[in-house]
Amino acid sequence: MNNLKASPASRRIMLVAALALVALYVVPLWRISLKAPQYPEGIGLLIQIDNIEGVGPHDLKNINGLNHYIGMKEIVPEAIPELSYMPWILAVLIGWGLLAAATGKRWLLYSWFGVLVLTAVAGLVDFYLWGYDYGHNLDAEMAIIKIPGMTYQPPLIGTKDLLNFTATSLPALGGWIGILAGLLVGWRTWKEARGARRARATAG
Repeated sequence: MNNLKASPASRRIMLVAALALVALYVVPLWRISLKAPQYPEGIGLLIQIDNIEGVGPHDLKNINGLNHYIGMKEIVPEAIPELSYMPWILAVLIGWGLLAAATGKRWLLYSWFGVLVLTAVAGLVDFYLWGYDYGHNLDAEMAIIKIPGMTYQPPLIGTKDLLNFTATSLPALGGWIGILAGLLVGWRTWKEARGARRARATAG
């Protein structure tokens, strides 16, 4: 039964990774920045696990004002359902990681890493679809500025020009913490799987 247990090093990594995810409740996951001649210092949005707010005190209001001119929907955090259940998903991930670290069971380590990756992919897909909806489904009657065929979807990752704005979308501190936690646990998962294969080969 000992070969079903993860190594002490893997259990410590699991513990650190799970506890690191707690930071996602207080630091932003993602940042979207906008620069233009009329905003030389830039304005932007911070996407948190349960909220969207401006980088500056009036950025969200200013961005919603700009969106009004091109017919985009107003960004209302309370109307985005994902922001209400993402904290619960994160809580499950943290609890799962702590359980894996406490019991040392390999299958919990493997499954936690798999679910973490699936959650990250699902989050990126959802973020892309959210941006697509806001950037493509425009209200032509409300729009003051109308450019046929023009859409305003921000980039998922990277930089993109939108009219006279340059939009940049990148992980914020919370995003980098999640990425680092995933990489560390992924590394230990690979080490554990390799060790298990060697143990079976030796026993055989």
